[in-house]
Amino acid sequence: MKAEAVLRKLKSLYNPKNVAGMARFGINPSNTYGIAIPALRKMAREIGRNHALAQELWSSGVHEARILAGMIDDPALVTEAQIDRWSADFDSWDVCDQVCMNLFRYTKFAFAKCSELCSREEEFVKRTSFALMAALASGGKSAPDAAFIRFLPLIKKASTDERNFVKKAVNWALRGIGKRNKNLNRKAISAAKEIARLHSKSARWIASDAIRELEGEAVQTRLAAKG
Repeated sequence: MKAEAVLRKLKSLYNPKNVAGMARFGINPSNTYGIAIPALRKMAREIGRNHALAQELWSSGVHEARILAGMIDDPALVTEAQIDRWSADFDSWDVCDQVCMNLFRYTKFAFAKCSELCSREEEFVKRTSFALMAALASGGKSAPDAAFIRFLPLIKKASTDERNFVKKAVNWALRGIGKRNKNLNRKAISAAKEIARLHSKSARWIASDAIRELEGEAVQTRLAAKG
């Protein structure tokens, strides 16, 4: 399938009501068609893996085309330069998160990029680091605990960033790590308690929200059942 045909299909699904609704949730309405994620997943299944097409769709600048690009790209063909380039292009939290969950986390550079991008100042590039941590925490069952423990000081350092799209991703990463297993749950709660002592409104929110979930009955019951 050619990029032009995919873009025409996406444009045919334009839903202005959805675009307005997305804007209310902080999603950039520019070049956005208001297409639901399930519809994009269906298109991705029909297209299959296609690295070249993914690059063309990304270059279009269309919001949904970029989410679709992350769904169809081949992680084995993604380079560090591509991760840097796409991260620099992020202008909306949902594109960032979808690409991290659907593509970046499956690349061989994923863990290294988390540590590298967290030091960047651009809001969505920095968000990429922590959204990617959260995505890795939700999967990759063979990854050792040590790989995630190394993220905790980075999370603590970033917890004082008051920018909305950064602090929410930092919180997401901390909670994700703490839900992997009992050991990481203890480590994440300990890190959250350290964060709570920082003189920062953002840090206090991140810590209290994470502690509430990680010490909560639902998480503790699930972790106990895992053994």
